[in-house]
Amino acid sequence: MGNNMRGAFVEIEGPGEKLHTFQERLQQESPVLARIDTITNQVIPVRNESDFQIKQSEGGGSRQAEITIDATVCRDCLKELFDPHDRRYRYPFINCTNCGPRYSIVQTVPYDRINTTMKVFAMCADCRREYDDPVNRRFHAQPNACPVCGPRLWFTDREGNEVPGDPIVRCGLELQVGKIIAIKGLGGFHLACRADRDEVVSRLRRLKDREAKPFALMVGSLEQAEQVAIISKASADMLTSYSRPIVLVPKRADVSLSRYVAEGTGYYGIMLPYTPFHALLFAEGLGPLVMTSGNPSDEPLCTENTEALQQLSALADGFVLHNRDIERGIDDSVMMENCTTPPDHPHPCSPLPIRRARGYVPDSIRITPPTARPILAVGGEMKSVVCILDGDQAVLSEHLGELNNPKAYRNFVSAIDRFQRLLRVEPAWVAYDLHPDYAATRYALSLDLPTIPVQHHHAHLVSCMADNGLTGPVVGITIDGTGYGTDGMIWGGEVLVGDELDFRRAGHLCYFPLPGGDRAARETWRPALALLRETYGSEWRDWTEKLPMPVPEGAVDLLEKNLEKGRTIRTSSLGRLFDAVAFLLGLCGCNRYEAEAAMVLEARATESSAQGKLHFDLREDETGILQIDWRCFIADLLDAIRSGEPSETLAAAFHEAVADAFVDCAARAARKAGLTRIVLSGGCFANRLLLQKISKQLHDADFEVYSHRQVPPGDGGLALGQAVSAARRVKEKE
Repeated sequence: MGNNMRGAFVEIEGPGEKLHTFQERLQQESPVLARIDTITNQVIPVRNESDFQIKQSEGGGSRQAEITIDATVCRDCLKELFDPHDRRYRYPFINCTNCGPRYSIVQTVPYDRINTTMKVFAMCADCRREYDDPVNRRFHAQPNACPVCGPRLWFTDREGNEVPGDPIVRCGLELQVGKIIAIKGLGGFHLACRADRDEVVSRLRRLKDREAKPFALMVGSLEQAEQVAIISKASADMLTSYSRPIVLVPKRADVSLSRYVAEGTGYYGIMLPYTPFHALLFAEGLGPLVMTSGNPSDEPLCTENTEALQQLSALADGFVLHNRDIERGIDDSVMMENCTTPPDHPHPCSPLPIRRARGYVPDSIRITPPTARPILAVGGEMKSVVCILDGDQAVLSEHLGELNNPKAYRNFVSAIDRFQRLLRVEPAWVAYDLHPDYAATRYALSLDLPTIPVQHHHAHLVSCMADNGLTGPVVGITIDGTGYGTDGMIWGGEVLVGDELDFRRAGHLCYFPLPGGDRAARETWRPALALLRETYGSEWRDWTEKLPMPVPEGAVDLLEKNLEKGRTIRTSSLGRLFDAVAFLLGLCGCNRYEAEAAMVLEARATESSAQGKLHFDLREDETGILQIDWRCFIADLLDAIRSGEPSETLAAAFHEAVADAFVDCAARAARKAGLTRIVLSGGCFANRLLLQKISKQLHDADFEVYSHRQVPPGDGGLALGQAVSAARRVKEKE
């Protein structure tokens, strides 16, 4: 048995019946982290050998082997961790073949200790004995270590001075009294504090310059999670999986957590302990903790001790450090329950990725047919993720963040370089977004490679197709905040008909002005006033005096002046329509973080049991493209607001009307094209309420409906669609 660049190989000999049984058991009884995609058999000469050997890894040839994810500490290791008689008692780096760091420490393939950051720790005699013993749980566990020979943990003050004593006990005590602690973990640093004190959580917000974006929580157990949130079986399965993501779950009312944890939303993002350190920390009797990424706002994760002490000393009161190097920073993954298939479906509930990182990266996605030449896809500007498609394996990077910050952009460039070296791939083509001002687009065009542009919403459509193993023509509802259209406008409320190679626009939201350009994505009054003017014409100013939220002084005159002179770009963005409605209902005057208005609107809608009467008009233009006209909706909405309808009723009616409009548009497009498959993609499908409504209506109308399962519906899945579309175009060219 051994490893090479193609994967694992096993040489066995014996009677044919036993060889067949071996192969069956290999597939049925493989370890928890094993993933067997294919098995290829080859007859070789008999050697009459009877002993078991693991051969030295072979490093030659092209890479086909996959790299394993970082996995949560297993039950066997946890048992040893808390056993006073075990030699790894309270050792925070305990691991075995079934758990522990992988992707965050590997430097190259094949995955052997010498190719990881653990190579600096020489195993002691006891660890070496386990490592060489085929019947031991730590047989060839590359990060294997113990207190004698492995990494160590220590606690420091904010100046970096080591504090004597047990670092885990000290960390627990500091957290209990309301301190903020920077903790070096598996793929970077967290900033942690108590989640039940307003003054502590608000202090962290102020120091981190994170005004309102929800914080993630870590709780000690599933039982503790159920005390603060409503945990379904599907959510519990995600929380307790070996990937241990953050899971978005509905809040319980009247819990003792700080209102500043996730104000204005209907969900908490909760995760369970996933490292031995976390398990030991919560054994100190701690309640729920805020556990947010350890980095200055909009910058990459801190991964090195010196870097963290420099950048986080103004944010943290103390540090938990260790000396196992992190090869690449990797955020916590964020998942959501996706129960959109009929109850009789084999998998009625599945995970919906919102951010794909630790625990899921770098698992590959199988693509059919395979590409003959490797392709690099660089994604978009927001929620940056890159993809390398080589053969039939599409490998997406971890979440790299937003590229509007110089440090984030430098991290994006270096991540691509690391990714290519790790996968040992030299791309022959590069795929990118049409938007000329995206940093990722400029990077792609700077490379000495043939380029393939892929329109934003076409990439979303193809991403969902690849996510579900689809080929051939489909209808796609692709809805989000922004994407550069083929007509130079900003798209975002689209119904497309297409395949991996090409698409046509079958329908979309009617265009409306976007005063202030990118500022309209933050200041929700801007799209709201634009919609009023488009709806009411010369009488629109009368309505501005009746709004539940104020607009800046002089804004009405300035906006009208700019609109009259044609100084604004136009958009079909559903995301900006969400922003406008949230403003008109008096729910959100400013997006302090991406999609805040949409999240507040969704949360308010879930509070209503009433059914609204609002609707959109659907008409066909002279070119045969369907237009979703929002003007009657805005007029009805303003009338309902004036008559005193509750905001929760109108928020629910808005979601219902949006679902009706896009289902009607997609159904008409599908019937006209003779298609039955409809894919759902784009960042607006992170809205669980909208996803469920659209999916149910399409299922009820007998369409085959596909949503995302392995990659996010938002821009975190964009690179996959770019890569697959580019591969199809390359095949057509060559």
